[in-house]
Amino acid sequence: MRFSRMHLPTLKEVPAEAEVASHRLMLRAGMIRRLAAGIYSYLPFGLLALRNVEEIVRQEMNRAGAQEVLLPAVQPAELWQESERWDFYGKELLRFKDRHQRDFCFGPTHEEVITDLIRHEVRSYRQLPLNLYQIQTKFRDEIRPRFGLMRGREFIMKDGYSFDVDDAAATISYQSMRAAYGRIFSRCGLDFRAVEADSGAIGGNFSHEFVVLADSGEDAIASCEKCDYAANIEKAQSKFVETAVPEVKSDSAAAETVATPDCQSVDEVAAFFKVSPAKIAKSMIFESDLGFCMVVVPGDREVNEFKVKAELKANWLEIPAPGRVADELGLPVGYLGPLGVDIPVLVDREVPQMGVMVCGANRAGYHLKGVCWERDFSSKEIADLVVVNAGELCPRCGAALQIDRGIEVGHIFKLGTKYSEKLNATFLDQDGKEKELVMGCYGIGVGRTVAAAIEQNHDENGIKFPYAIAPFKAALLNLDMKSEEVTAFCEKLYQEFLERGIAVLYDDRNERPGVKFKDADLLGMPVRLTLGRKGFKRGIIEVKLRDSSTSQEFPLDDLEPLWSLFSELQADDTRI
Repeated sequence: MRFSRMHLPTLKEVPAEAEVASHRLMLRAGMIRRLAAGIYSYLPFGLLALRNVEEIVRQEMNRAGAQEVLLPAVQPAELWQESERWDFYGKELLRFKDRHQRDFCFGPTHEEVITDLIRHEVRSYRQLPLNLYQIQTKFRDEIRPRFGLMRGREFIMKDGYSFDVDDAAATISYQSMRAAYGRIFSRCGLDFRAVEADSGAIGGNFSHEFVVLADSGEDAIASCEKCDYAANIEKAQSKFVETAVPEVKSDSAAAETVATPDCQSVDEVAAFFKVSPAKIAKSMIFESDLGFCMVVVPGDREVNEFKVKAELKANWLEIPAPGRVADELGLPVGYLGPLGVDIPVLVDREVPQMGVMVCGANRAGYHLKGVCWERDFSSKEIADLVVVNAGELCPRCGAALQIDRGIEVGHIFKLGTKYSEKLNATFLDQDGKEKELVMGCYGIGVGRTVAAAIEQNHDENGIKFPYAIAPFKAALLNLDMKSEEVTAFCEKLYQEFLERGIAVLYDDRNERPGVKFKDADLLGMPVRLTLGRKGFKRGIIEVKLRDSSTSQEFPLDDLEPLWSLFSELQADDTRI
């Protein structure tokens, strides 16, 4: 493509709305433009990168035996009501009515639609296994869209669905997709981890996220320094090491009620009693579809709400407003404790190791000291309920865990019969018996993958595109458009790029060399070729890789080494 003919509106200034590097650079490089909060238009340069990711996705999905379909983005409410997600999904689901006042939604995902399709098409075990996927626009009405394509409301997603005869076959499909996803993100040039994850609103009993490592990532992941254990912080566990706790005799002095005016936070209470926060039993009230419950953890630990929700087997979980806790339960937030409450109490597994502790007295302005686990509240349910910290022990091998930030770009789920049961999607097995289809679900954020690649591959000058997803593989800079000889050679070289099928952006603008260099660095093509009058007289063209600080010279009368360079770069993409 000729730069002079391409709609490629690069920006010199950093847009005020940009919060992270990928958002800033995608705006400056003329890849996207904002239409509304969380809704973006793709410009030609950005769409080329998006299409390159899509092509890799298609190649690897087809290689794994999946087949592409295209499902409607607009979905009838009846399907979501049948799956019982119409109300459960919440305000992220964009609902509307048609002219006949029938309820519809703009699909945030397509489990209901694909299950409805298959329940009318598949009748026999002979039609299985089946794996279908699509690349489709989705909409989720995020409460706070931000970071450009990282957390948008409208986005492009590859979602796939497998259907099998039983759990063993579904596991084979799941592992096949896990391997395919690994190839996809490797070919996209990303440094990523496949981590155990919470299934969230999609459901199912087993899932993995594919997370691109980046300091700006919203997700935190725990991984082992020695083995392959890795999990989203929502799901991460650590090895529990029991410690000896001095026994408290049953006839020891009972817990003492102490006035603690204006002491509500853990730090305030710890300072008042002159103890470590680790000796404070922090109590929190949660509300779910099952009702209220209390969660108790050591004062120096953070409650993991995802673990609490999983332990309760609840559909949703939230922290109620303090006023609601007071009105419904008669309990004062800031002075909560596990003694004498008549709601379920979940206790973190570390609490019994605390020995003598301090907790709230469930009276405003008062705490209890001298509280003991065995004597005072050992009948409560114990579970792992806290967020894992760096340095804790791996649950598999016992080595130290590390915590990194990352960007989720893919998520795969082993759904089981969650949707087939509710939508009555069945087949006849070998014995003629009717059974429910066993499903898997597999998603990739296509636009987010482009943004994550930029987040992971950039410098102070601009983008450094991985070769496979670069909109153009090379930038050809003509530094002397007035020279007929230089221009003639650049034109000839440009045509040879086209004939060889190598995407190149030929900068044929009447601009100063400095402008062309800056735009080339900003746009991040993997290879930059520069030719000016001096180089032409010397019979050389300068070639520089975007991720290298040095350049090399190739003779104009023998460019075979140049074409070999592109062959090597292409081979790195396809050999996985």
